[in-house]
Amino acid sequence: MPAGTAPPVRLRSPGRRRTEHIGGKPLGTLTTRGTSLIGMPTQEITEASGYWYPDDDAAQRGVTVLNALRRYRAAETAMRRRTRDAMGMNETDLLAVRFLLQAQRAGRTVKPKDLAAYLNISSASTTILIDRLVRSNHVRRDPHPTDRRALVITATTETDDEVRATLGIMHRRMMHIAEGLSAADARVIAGFLEQMRAAVDEIDHTEH
Repeated sequence: MPAGTAPPVRLRSPGRRRTEHIGGKPLGTLTTRGTSLIGMPTQEITEASGYWYPDDDAAQRGVTVLNALRRYRAAETAMRRRTRDAMGMNETDLLAVRFLLQAQRAGRTVKPKDLAAYLNISSASTTILIDRLVRSNHVRRDPHPTDRRALVITATTETDDEVRATLGIMHRRMMHIAEGLSAADARVIAGFLEQMRAAVDEIDHTEH
């Protein structure tokens, strides 16, 4: 199997079993192996055998969709790894830079405490991160325009150019595909993805 490719959902013999509900309606009995459902790239789901979904056409369509989602997630994970490697960053560095670039394009200033809150890290860790990104010329510290006691963290022009060069072509390809959807299809897909997000978020509260 090529590197970075997620294994397909397999129909296998029962493992651990439990009843699963989404939207208040029972789906059947869930059989899982490996990580939780949130860790979809390494999740094995027993389908179409009476353990999660009934063995019918709807279940097979569901398996096909979940496999497609897992392949997309595996591809996105590989892309993020390539981007980090190309820019010489770790995951937190890349998240920080993207947050700063988005803030700049929206006309917002970012203080160190704003970056700490977004990344959910301590003030000390934020200082270390900023120092590292300043040394690599990815960000700079500027005086705050109205508060002399504060600093503003800004991504450098070189970083903006580097991110655009690294991700711009891929983003345009993705937007081209999304723009090719009809209005009705776009609504269906957006609604489906929101429901999937809600289902995954709910797992933390219902799984014991």
